[in-house]
Amino acid sequence: MSLEIERKFLLPEFPVALIEEAELKVISEHRIEQTYLAMDENQELRVRRIVDLASGEVSYTHTFKLGNGLSREEIEYAISEGIYEQIVKAFGFIPLTKNRVTAEWQGGIIEIDTYDQIELSVLEVEFDSEEAANSFMAPEWFGKDISTERQYSNKKVWRELQGK
Repeated sequence: MSLEIERKFLLPEFPVALIEEAELKVISEHRIEQTYLAMDENQELRVRRIVDLASGEVSYTHTFKLGNGLSREEIEYAISEGIYEQIVKAFGFIPLTKNRVTAEWQGGIIEIDTYDQIELSVLEVEFDSEEAANSFMAPEWFGKDISTERQYSNKKVWRELQGK
């Protein structure tokens, strides 16, 4: 399992001006449909359909995450379209849908997720260590740090879509 160390921020508005001023360089844009298969307070199992908006290329992943907060264990691997479709159809759940912009900012990579079913934009920054994550000073435009606030987690939002 690999360790995912990230901080999340409640992005108040999409940083169009920073992109126009070339302070933020967009690397890629993806359309993501995400469905959870199992979850509890400490772990999750999900599948995703990911469309690269520039090329139209579609990929599918299966992910297991263990833990909460700043760092979590994660296993993610590619699956076929057929397996993805079988899993999604078997459960009949409503997928969580969002657009993800991956961008370079000050020599690092950030991801901005803008959700469809709720009014929410989240900015994520991944780190190599918890020390780096804890010492990171976010600029004001990132918004409020929500790294440890579970009400903003993808799995909580998805669960609300299912009426659970």
